[in-house]
Amino acid sequence: MRKQKGFSLIELLIVVAIILIIAAIAIPNLLRARISANESSAAGATRTMTTAEIQYQAAYPTVGYAATILALGGAPNVVCVHSSSTAYLIDSQRASGIKGGYVYSATSGGVVNGASTTFAEGGKPASASTGNRSFCAMEDAVVRVSATVVPGTDGSACVATFSPLGN
Repeated sequence: MRKQKGFSLIELLIVVAIILIIAAIAIPNLLRARISANESSAAGATRTMTTAEIQYQAAYPTVGYAATILALGGAPNVVCVHSSSTAYLIDSQRASGIKGGYVYSATSGGVVNGASTTFAEGGKPASASTGNRSFCAMEDAVVRVSATVVPGTDGSACVATFSPLGN
């Protein structure tokens, strides 16, 4: 009898089955890790936007807080000209409203002598595969989390009853 070189069909099927079992274990963990990373990024972005709102209010006291998220940022690939409509305090991608699987928004209110005295901003997951929680902040600069799952709570709908984000 001649000795044949190579693998039998059974051996190849066993290897494929082992690879599929490993993939079935690893893929859900990878997705959970991605959601966790997106949520961490959204919490950090909310802190950044809160700082930008406070800087905006200090730079433009006659305007108060920024009326939109676009006013905190600016147009990409143009010469920076700081104004109350383009403050360049956050990056232009976040100012567009979508980054890292989250949709960001900001609004202001409570106008006194022409200047807004309140703001609410933050981000919500764009879909169930990008995050499970919404993050927001108001003029007290406390980052809050809403456990409302997708479609989530819009950042501009932030209220003091949301739980403060633990450190």
